[in-house]
Amino acid sequence: MKSLFETEAISEVKNRIDQLSEDSERQWGKMTPAQMAHHCQLPLNIMLEKEDYDLKPNWFAKIFFKKAMYSDKLWKKNLPTMARFRIKDERDLSKEKSTLLELVNEVETKRSKDDWGPHPAFGTLTKEQWGKMQYKHLDHHLRQFGL
Repeated sequence: MKSLFETEAISEVKNRIDQLSEDSERQWGKMTPAQMAHHCQLPLNIMLEKEDYDLKPNWFAKIFFKKAMYSDKLWKKNLPTMARFRIKDERDLSKEKSTLLELVNEVETKRSKDDWGPHPAFGTLTKEQWGKMQYKHLDHHLRQFGL
């Protein structure tokens, strides 16, 4: 699995985000392109310690989902989304893309950092796990819109 700490992966993700438009055709799920762009900001905010969304340590998530978050196996289409990460209101795509790109750029500026904090639900993650998990989430949702 690629990592959001890799130069090529960062460039790829930025280019794919740039291609996202209101006309991007959803391959699965219910989110609009703007809702997806906002949704993708949330895990980056967690990683950058801007927000924890009141997530609590979760032994079930640690045992059953943690490895799937950063493994090489792609996530299945139509996986359920945690309620607090569902975006139901209308969003402005231009604004959401801009904010998402700002967060990706912030990760890029901090990629030499080795000590990343724990995930509020999954607990301790290595730098490698954080990078792969963030790339995997972005990749999943960009593929959702054919990008």
